[in-house]
Amino acid sequence: MTQVLRMWPLLTATHRYDKSISTRNRGAGTEIDAPILAYLIETRNGRILYDVGCDYRKISDPALRERYYNSAASPMPVPQMTEEQRLPGHLARLGLSTADVDVVMVGHLHFDHAGGLCDVCGCDIHVHEDELAAARAQADGAYFQDDFAADYRWRLQRDEYDLAPGVRAINTPGHTAGHMSLWIELPKGKPLILAGDAADLTENLEDEVAPGSCWNDREDLALASIRKLKALGHETGATIWPNHDMAFWRRLCEGPAWQA
Repeated sequence: MTQVLRMWPLLTATHRYDKSISTRNRGAGTEIDAPILAYLIETRNGRILYDVGCDYRKISDPALRERYYNSAASPMPVPQMTEEQRLPGHLARLGLSTADVDVVMVGHLHFDHAGGLCDVCGCDIHVHEDELAAARAQADGAYFQDDFAADYRWRLQRDEYDLAPGVRAINTPGHTAGHMSLWIELPKGKPLILAGDAADLTENLEDEVAPGSCWNDREDLALASIRKLKALGHETGATIWPNHDMAFWRRLCEGPAWQA
């Protein structure tokens, strides 16, 4: 029986970029706006954060912004993020602080998913061991080394496992070496699957299109993970939530309150 009580999707920033970053070999030349999300899951045993968004300092400070986003080796668009969108602000609006977070699970360690670790660094941080190894080896330019270079309380994982009854980590490699998604059984209604960057857009799921960036060009792994999530959704009746789909996010905001 699930121990999940409620869940809050948190909009930590938005990002405008070429669509081909989300859909492999399609969409080049078309710019899209994408939400950068974190999710707070409250269970009877404590609170779990899935992903933590960007490091606000690297966006707000001109010198850091130039260093991390405008480097000649790997230039990339700068996310739009305000001070109020940092995790401490989101938590404060819920009557919480970072001390009230018990576990952080980072689906993968790219800058828009792991940068905010600096704001919630006092708890256990779960990540796949292959992911941490790939990040430290700078497997691609979306890993910002000091996002995960601190002496954090890493809890390295390999197998699929339950973070709490009703919250299960699912191995979905492909976009990165050790990407993990999350299956959640809510107290009411259908379960849901947080795809993470295994599926940025609804299009990735419906058309079975790999993310634009795949670890070691392993498009086959990425497609296998998309099909795995779809099979799990069919088997458990779960709805799959794409991670960077602005139209999906807007529908979600207009729908029922997920914290109920």
